[in-house]
Amino acid sequence: MNKEQILEFLPYAKPFLFVDELLGVDDKGAEGRFTFYATMDCYTGHFKEYPVTPGVLLTECCAQIGLVCLGIYLLKGEKNLNKMKIGMSSSQMEFLKPVLPNETVRVVSKKIYFRFQKLKCDVRMYDAKGEMVCKGILAGMLTTNADE
Repeated sequence: MNKEQILEFLPYAKPFLFVDELLGVDDKGAEGRFTFYATMDCYTGHFKEYPVTPGVLLTECCAQIGLVCLGIYLLKGEKNLNKMKIGMSSSQMEFLKPVLPNETVRVVSKKIYFRFQKLKCDVRMYDAKGEMVCKGILAGMLTTNADE
């Protein structure tokens, strides 16, 4: 399965799609980019005088690139991949610096384990300068069984 096919299986659409480009994915992890454009609604009220990207959206971006894209890749041989369901089961994030409007970030994930339909990853987000923005551990449950 190639990167473009993985993006087609993502269960998100704008304005809640936080993956612009998938740079790489294999059995060990995933890497991708997203730009938080100044026109996004979240900046309207998240600090009126000094807009910053909410941490929950940074976490979601890390989850979509680092957990869901990797999960799709790991489930590539499963039937009903187009009916994949995913739910976040835990997140533990540490925020190190703000992400400002119009900033492009890069997310890198490393698989910790994938068993019994649970995927756990170490995720890290970097700004355009290569400085770490946030890091953490994310876990989610993945299934392609339409009955679950």
